[in-house]
Amino acid sequence: MQKQCLLIVTILLAVIAGGAYKFLVQGSVVESTDGRLAIQLRASERDLILHEMRTFLATIQQVTQGISEDNMDRIAESARKVGSGARSEVPGTLVGKLPMEFKQLGFDTHKKFDQLAMDAEDLGDGSHTLGQLSTLIQNCVSCHAAYRIELAAE
Repeated sequence: MQKQCLLIVTILLAVIAGGAYKFLVQGSVVESTDGRLAIQLRASERDLILHEMRTFLATIQQVTQGISEDNMDRIAESARKVGSGARSEVPGTLVGKLPMEFKQLGFDTHKKFDQLAMDAEDLGDGSHTLGQLSTLIQNCVSCHAAYRIELAAE
């Protein structure tokens, strides 16, 4: 009886570990024809991710405009809107489909916008902000080089 219980516990732990790996690390991905990983999402999930990316791009434009006008308030306000507080809008079911590196890039991008907003207010130095923006955009380039988003077969 004790061996049977141990076997059942071992099997359950293996299933839990496999699920945790799939949810936390691997995500719902397949190899794509262009060498990137294709993240498989439902249409509504894909729309949410693409909307966030467009919002990042619009914010980058606002920050760039703020730098050109030496308007640090505009920079801080724009960047803060896509900072860490914005990531709470992503449902947990979607987060589980995203690979770990994609999630890390996303979280880091939100943090970089937070830091950019704080430094714009505290330092008021457009040159410093431009350097931060260049570093932040490297996250975008890395993500787009590694991933694409496709509709999952339903």
